[in-house]
Amino acid sequence: MSGGWCVTRTSTLLSHWLCWVLVVCWATIFLVTFRIGLISVALVVYAFRDWRQMALATTIPFCFFFLYWWSIPESPRWLLATGKFYAAEEIIRKMAAKNGKSLPPDYMTTLQIKYNAAQKAQHQNSVANSVEEKNRTYGLVDLFKTPNLRKKTLIITFIWFTNTSVYVGLSYFAAVLGGDEYINFLLAGAVELPTYIVLYPVISRYGRRTNLCVSMLIGGLACLATALPIKGETFTLILYCVGKMGISSSYVVLPLFASELYPTVVRGLGMSLSGVAGMLGPIFIPLVNYLGAEHITLPLILMGFLLVAGGLASLLLPETLNHHLPQTLEDGERFGKTKHKPDVTRDDNL
Repeated sequence: MSGGWCVTRTSTLLSHWLCWVLVVCWATIFLVTFRIGLISVALVVYAFRDWRQMALATTIPFCFFFLYWWSIPESPRWLLATGKFYAAEEIIRKMAAKNGKSLPPDYMTTLQIKYNAAQKAQHQNSVANSVEEKNRTYGLVDLFKTPNLRKKTLIITFIWFTNTSVYVGLSYFAAVLGGDEYINFLLAGAVELPTYIVLYPVISRYGRRTNLCVSMLIGGLACLATALPIKGETFTLILYCVGKMGISSSYVVLPLFASELYPTVVRGLGMSLSGVAGMLGPIFIPLVNYLGAEHITLPLILMGFLLVAGGLASLLLPETLNHHLPQTLEDGERFGKTKHKPDVTRDDNL
């Protein structure tokens, strides 16, 4: 669960630090390194057969995180959304200096004026309401108070649950495909890497929702196709690889898509809720894989149904490509209620 928490938090911070063009690039790089780590697990397990040694070998590297976590800056977008302009200015000035840029002395004043003007124009709130919004704290309850934000939260959480369940299930299933289980697990991770090379330009061109839906449907239909009366381990292996590539593709898009749907003030909470709920899937997935003892394709069929259901559910979410990130709860509730034209171009900054 802590690993899933780190993944969701990293995705959130990436969406806050970078412009939308770079977010896709770095999200892809982040997940490539994640998959390389997954591939290395096969080598670690092969080298350390005792589970105690394996546990130490896979957890000790996390200790290095405590040597540099303090150097990671807070999200400037979150600081701005909560009215903490001075803290946001300090981080933005450091970011500008690192990139060889300089900010005017009155940058914070100008930013605050623009922020207050945007809040007034978008929400038509009084000054008192703006102050109250600025000083309030947020909780998980805020994700469910309004109907549209509640709908998006439930759909994202369900899709996250299906993605995590099937991804872990297919990874575990590699051991029962026949042959050397260590090589199978290694290849199951390696087959994911080519999908990222193809997916990077596609996400930026065709959007998040389309890619998420297509990836899940391809993976789900490949798993369901194992029910066809065609015998042979090769046929099952090919469909398994297609299914693994499909779920891997959706696993790239989902964190990025979710981070752009949740409003800034509750983005971390929403990502954490969906991520933790998704980690409930691996609890029962081993039981699903156990059904393969009698019918080897039965787990794949069940996971295929899950993927298809998640893919169809993604069509109920609004597209986020070329749109500004929602900042407040009101933005999050309004976004996706009606069809809206893109409001960001490739030349726009954060």
